[in-house]
Amino acid sequence: MCVSKFSFDNIKGLLFDLDGVLYVEEELVEGAVETVSYIKSKKIPCRFLTNTTTRSLDALYQKTTRLGLEIDREEIFTPPKIAAHYLRKKGQPSLLLILQENTKLEFAGFRQDDINPDVIVIGHYSDRWNYALMNRLFHLIMNGAELLALHKGRYWETDRGLTLDIGAFITGLEYATGVTATVVGKPSEDFFRVAVEDMGIAPSEAAMIGDDIVSDIGGAQLAGLSGILVKTGKYREDIVAKSSVKPQLTVDSVASLRKLL
Repeated sequence: MCVSKFSFDNIKGLLFDLDGVLYVEEELVEGAVETVSYIKSKKIPCRFLTNTTTRSLDALYQKTTRLGLEIDREEIFTPPKIAAHYLRKKGQPSLLLILQENTKLEFAGFRQDDINPDVIVIGHYSDRWNYALMNRLFHLIMNGAELLALHKGRYWETDRGLTLDIGAFITGLEYATGVTATVVGKPSEDFFRVAVEDMGIAPSEAAMIGDDIVSDIGGAQLAGLSGILVKTGKYREDIVAKSSVKPQLTVDSVASLRKLL
C-alpha cells in the first residue's frame, strides 16, 4: 500500500465506484462488504457512482443487494439517472436511444424518434457498433441532433480483461462532426458534484475511491475532490505510471480503508 501525506481528517463523505472497486462483474472484491458495513456503522455519508449503462438503476440495486452490499437505492448514482434529469429540464425532447434494452427503461417518459431526434443518447451498445451506425449518427448530428453521452469511458474490466468502452465512439463522432458531446457520467465534473451535493458537503470534504486513473481519479480531482486509487478492477500499474493524474492516495483495495479511516 502506498500512502502519501493525504489525511482523512478533513473528509466528511466518500464516493465509491462500484465495478472494479467493490466487485468485478459477479465477483466481490475481498473485504468490500465489510468495508461498506464499517463505513455505514461509523455514520460516514457515502454515495456510489458508476458508469454502468448495461443495467437499469433497479437492476443495479438488486445486484448490489444480492452481493450483500449495504447500499440503499437512493445512494446509487448512474449516468441514465442523471441524463433523464438533465433531459426533463430541457422540456421533454425527442430521443434516439443507442442503449441496451433494459437501460431504456430510465427514459420511458420521453418520445422516441429514430428519424429526426432532438437528442441522441449513447450508452453501452455491446458489439452492435459498426460503420453504418456511426455514419447514421454522424448525419443526424450534422443535421442538428444533440449528442448526449452517458459517459466517456475508455475501457472497462471484464472477466476477459480490459474491454473497449464507448468513449472511443463518442470521440470519433466529436472529431467527425466538430460537435462536443454533453457527457453526464464520469469523468464529467458535474457527475461528482451532484453526488457530493446530495451528501450536503463541499467537494473539498469528499474523496472518490476508484480503479480508473482518468475517469474516477482525474474527474474527481477536477471537481475539487480528493482521489483514492485502488489496485483492483481495471487498475494497471503501467497505465498509472504514464498518466499525468496523481491520486492523493493509492491502496491495495477497499479493504485497506478500514485501517485508515
